[in-house]
Amino acid sequence: MTPERGWGRLDKAAFGLIYGAIMVLSILMAIGDHPETPVRTAVVLFGSVLAVTLAKAFAELMAHALDTGARITRAEVRAAWRHSSPTLAVANLPTLFFLGAAAGLMSAERAVLASQILCIGLLATLGVRVGWTIDRRLAPSLLGGLFAGAVGLALALLKHAIH
Repeated sequence: MTPERGWGRLDKAAFGLIYGAIMVLSILMAIGDHPETPVRTAVVLFGSVLAVTLAKAFAELMAHALDTGARITRAEVRAAWRHSSPTLAVANLPTLFFLGAAAGLMSAERAVLASQILCIGLLATLGVRVGWTIDRRLAPSLLGGLFAGAVGLALALLKHAIH
């Protein structure tokens, strides 16, 4: 079995990437306008996404065992982690942005903005991919990107409206 390459790899990870991007945007919404300390924000962000990623993988394993009545194997654990891990991958760069803020490379506010832009861009990219995969035409691709990006943008704007 050869590993997925290019768009196929992105397609396989799409669920987790979308889930992770929305989760990061939601956590950023909850941390407020001026994060306490960048290190604490990095730990809370990464830790929260890790916890949800592990919960997702665990829930998949338990549900599968209930559905099939079969014991959980190492292969099923690996498959559940492979399906869930893209969710955690989305938190990597935002976590690094906040660690960069802690090191004085940028402000915490800039780390929030960079994280939001990253997540919105990721959602828009996946929206373009969905539009292209379905219709193989430019207009649906752009509309898909616009729609998915707008979901992320709405979450980012909601953060600013709340705080």
